[in-house]
Amino acid sequence: MLRGFYTAASGMITQQRRTELLTNNMSNANTTGYKADQTSVRSFPEMLISNMGGKTIPTENKLGIPVLSQVGALSTGVYVQEANPLFNQGTLEETGINTDLALADENLPINEERRKGSVLFSVQDGDGGLRYTRNGSFTLDGQGYLTTPSGHYVLNDNKKPIKLESDRFTVTDNGAILEGNVQTARLGIGYSIDPSTQLMKDGEGLYRAVNDEELPSAYAALEGGFSTKQGFLEGSNVDQSRTMTEMMSAYRSFESSQKVLQAYDKSLDKAVNEVGRL
Repeated sequence: MLRGFYTAASGMITQQRRTELLTNNMSNANTTGYKADQTSVRSFPEMLISNMGGKTIPTENKLGIPVLSQVGALSTGVYVQEANPLFNQGTLEETGINTDLALADENLPINEERRKGSVLFSVQDGDGGLRYTRNGSFTLDGQGYLTTPSGHYVLNDNKKPIKLESDRFTVTDNGAILEGNVQTARLGIGYSIDPSTQLMKDGEGLYRAVNDEELPSAYAALEGGFSTKQGFLEGSNVDQSRTMTEMMSAYRSFESSQKVLQAYDKSLDKAVNEVGRL
């Protein structure tokens, strides 16, 4: 019976974590470039339950031998194995602002897992490390450097901060930055063939590669397949209707596990306070 407590409790903890993750997705439904998290729920290994009995052999001494019969499998609960961002592209929204940039996934290759890769802007975090983002809501700081909303430098294809004379610049579809008719820089854009396993969220809309490895340049790894859109921003890819449905499902599952836990509690109360008196 005590094992049932743990099984029901594991179900409640799992659904609580799912609800927290889905709530976070909903709260970021209007965040530029946000990628919705998705959970992977797994069950713990099942236990095979057997019944130990006995059988008497009709001999002079009535010899008894043990008999083992299988009852069936017993689930030991579930857990959230991992939570990974879903890198489907969000809707591109036109803003008309020169410093707003978006990446359009037009014809990216599909990997062995039947998932599309992703391209991301390269930026520098506060410690000088290499990070990536899909949030192209950039601005120019007081020194003319192109920065993210959090103040991190946007990098060019040589991993150097991009410095511009003014916000009157042009970005071509292939990432080249023109001031007048002169190309002064090219956006640093990394390519991940499997972002759900190669990238981890690092806060403030940033991602870092596993083991802090550097993603290959999208220009070298791809022949087209994406383009840069100036004056556009990529919206969140959160499906609000689906997220609300999943939140209700998680709540009902939590409630079901809670009722099972209450039933076990009542059974134990009866065993201790009533049966125990006999």
